[in-house]
Amino acid sequence: MTTTTTTTYIARLADLGRGDIDRAGGKGANLGELVRAGFPVPPGFVVTTNAYAAFVDANGLGPAILELAGRPAPDPAALEATAAEIRRRFVAGTIPEPLGREIVRAYDGLGAAPAVAVRSSATAEDLAEASFAGQQDTYLNVRGPEALLAAVRSCWASLWTGRAMAYRARQGIDPATVRLAVVVQELVDADAAGVMFTANPANGRRDEVVIGAAWGLGEAVVSGAVTTDDLVVAKGSGEVRSRTVAEKAVMTVRVDGGTAEQPVPEARRGRAVLDDPAAAALAALGARIEAHFGAPQDIEWARSGDGFAIVQSRPITALPEPEGPPPTDWSVPGPAAYYFRASIVEQLPDPLSPLFADLADGAVTRSLERLMREFMGSGALRDGDIGLPTINGYAYYRYSRAGLIRVTLRTPAALRLFTASGARSSVGRWRDDAHPRYVATVARWAGRATDTLDAGALLAGAVELLEAGCEYYTAVQAIIPLAASSEVLFSAFYDRLVRRPGDPPAERFLLGFDSRPIEAEKSLWDLAAWTRSHPALAAALGSQPSAAIVDAFHAASLPAPDVDRESWDGWRARFQTHLDTYGHTVYNLDFLNPVPAEEPAPLVDALRFYLGGRGTNPYERQARAAALREREAAAAAARLDPARRAAFLRLLRWAQGLAPVREDALADVGLAWPRMRGLLLELGRRLAAAGVIAQPDDVFWLRRAEIAAAPAAAPDLRAVVEERKLVWRGQRRATPPQVLPRVGWLKALEGLMPAGAEDQTGDVIRGTGASRGQVTATARVIAGPREFGRLQPGDVLVASITTPAWTSLFAMAGGVVTDVGGPLSHSSIVAREYGIPAVLGTGVATRRIKDGQTVRVDGDAGSVTLVGAGQDGAVAAGDAGPPADAPRRRAPAGALALAATAAAGLGLGLTWLFRRRRR
Repeated sequence: MTTTTTTTYIARLADLGRGDIDRAGGKGANLGELVRAGFPVPPGFVVTTNAYAAFVDANGLGPAILELAGRPAPDPAALEATAAEIRRRFVAGTIPEPLGREIVRAYDGLGAAPAVAVRSSATAEDLAEASFAGQQDTYLNVRGPEALLAAVRSCWASLWTGRAMAYRARQGIDPATVRLAVVVQELVDADAAGVMFTANPANGRRDEVVIGAAWGLGEAVVSGAVTTDDLVVAKGSGEVRSRTVAEKAVMTVRVDGGTAEQPVPEARRGRAVLDDPAAAALAALGARIEAHFGAPQDIEWARSGDGFAIVQSRPITALPEPEGPPPTDWSVPGPAAYYFRASIVEQLPDPLSPLFADLADGAVTRSLERLMREFMGSGALRDGDIGLPTINGYAYYRYSRAGLIRVTLRTPAALRLFTASGARSSVGRWRDDAHPRYVATVARWAGRATDTLDAGALLAGAVELLEAGCEYYTAVQAIIPLAASSEVLFSAFYDRLVRRPGDPPAERFLLGFDSRPIEAEKSLWDLAAWTRSHPALAAALGSQPSAAIVDAFHAASLPAPDVDRESWDGWRARFQTHLDTYGHTVYNLDFLNPVPAEEPAPLVDALRFYLGGRGTNPYERQARAAALREREAAAAAARLDPARRAAFLRLLRWAQGLAPVREDALADVGLAWPRMRGLLLELGRRLAAAGVIAQPDDVFWLRRAEIAAAPAAAPDLRAVVEERKLVWRGQRRATPPQVLPRVGWLKALEGLMPAGAEDQTGDVIRGTGASRGQVTATARVIAGPREFGRLQPGDVLVASITTPAWTSLFAMAGGVVTDVGGPLSHSSIVAREYGIPAVLGTGVATRRIKDGQTVRVDGDAGSVTLVGAGQDGAVAAGDAGPPADAPRRRAPAGALALAATAAAGLGLGLTWLFRRRRR
């Protein structure tokens, strides 16, 4: 039986739940959650983190731990020596008498000197983002008060093994924040034990349970000392889909004073540990535990005469994507309409999260309707003519056939956008109206405390901010075609009527201008320069993981003991200013994705890159580009006749004036995103506390109707969320067609766009050559900001799309390849500023190119050649690129492009018109 007394240092498992990680550690909190839910868990208690803190304080270990843990460890031997010294001090410490009494009293409450298992439970373990499995110690068959106290002290000391310290450093966890609880449970007298994964860790399938089983106690399984029987069980039916029976040579058994490995009796070595009914029962138990936690679980189990017992459950932290072909259902939801992926949709390269899909449809539709009626007249659109539905999870613009005809007939009205007065009107509309209104809306919500708002107000605030962001984006949409057309017209005029052999390319005349992304780069460069003037701080930032630096930044704790407070506070203030100014740029418009202000580790990566003396000075690079631009423009103009000179200079000034405006406007699209996400995450916290979802950011996986009610009234949606994540992961592996349905003139139009997956099957991937030059280097496929740290200097950056928030990577990259984008996209403009080759709009790069594979990027030919092996070991035989006479895609004919422009309401058309520049 268990004691009913709860004290400062002891907590019963039955009194704990998943919210008690701070005092019970991950293992203790999860076991308590299982006990309260009625799962078979051996009785026991937790020696809380308060007890660990009391022991550390009583023995004066705190300052020594921080001083030792903060020492640089140039090699594993040095780290292990430091860890051994910390552990020696723990073992030499004395457990305070009141603390010892409480531990012994709780132990006595379990019965007459029972055998117990004593397991470490750290506050930073068994979490969804970091399991820390096996980093601390476990002691089995502990019996008697003295042996128990010694085991507890040894568990505390195991928090400071070299392995555990190195793991925490890689995860960026501050040593000052780590504490340890200890779980004490009656030891199951197991005849068999093992592990169970409630999703298949080999192939990612969530409908399969994988079980490893061996004879005896579970220690041999966890330590890897025995080869286990391995079973794959269908989660729903309990059918055993596969079984491997191992030759089990040893097993862990009880002996006096602990455990020992002994030979398995000959008769049992080749015998299956679990028959089919037992495997089905265990899998069913695992499925129930997964459903309770709302996420796939890694479970340790034991079997005795009383049945199965669960001794540990934690989230699976590294589950691969499910194998098999991605879903390919591209059937359109309405037959009398056409569907396009362009404009704002290109900022949504992944399947949409359910909540963003619900909220964005109306917001984007309303803002686009306003824009099109402004430029084409009130009769251009009728209700229901346009929308933003999802097909196979991906966002598409939808235009009804009737609406498309009406818009096409009003094309002449839209052409006033391209007159001088129309251009001034569009830029002024953005600068003097749309931007100030957007800023004011964001400021109004920034001043409201989220904890004072009810659920309805939180959702309403997010909706209002998203509406404001979409309305702002439509104002930017009126600038994008202007900037695009100005560059295309200047380039066409220059290439045909000005350029001679040996002259620079047209884009040379558009480099060296300031824009918000370039200003953000300069801001980080300046911060790196300031940091170098503080050597101790520079050394600390250069040696610590970026995640650890971010943790110290948020906690205002020193990043290293030898950094003085004044320089650290100065750095924090400057970095905060950078985040306040530029941290709202979005990686992806779906608010599922955090912005740099929330997760600034990628910016710290870029800062550390500059601190290491790498990268080019952006001020000097820009000055060189500007001087070269002016010199070559003057030389070209000087040799032209008056008529051509006047046209050349007019087109040049037009293009030079609009290009930076486009980047400035796009950079602020995400102004509302930090506050919008904050409102939704507050709603998520309340839903998680009510047991509706497992964690706050699961709110993005709910539908609007599911969160409209008060959190307390909502049903348990944890399993629903996991299923939606599974579907999303499968959809993310698909390649969405650019137009739907793929018939008739739409299929012909798609032929003018980047090649789709069906005709990108060779060793050469084609796209748009958006920045000239060639490079052969290692490809680094980056899915999002959390992977920015994997890019090494000189790597080829391969991504679905890049936005202004990705600019920090361009300083390190040797080249850029994207699925989405054209010669006038952000990727192209920034790549040209950095002088690196770029091939954009391939449609399939992130799916065809393997991470770590060697590729040859040819920005002149618009091709990427696969020439080396990726991480999966696949080798693609490369060639030297396309032949010299290989056809290059051109812009569509004027009439077709103009029709497309009108059809897409300024947000769609010129994406195609300028997708393939004349070369």
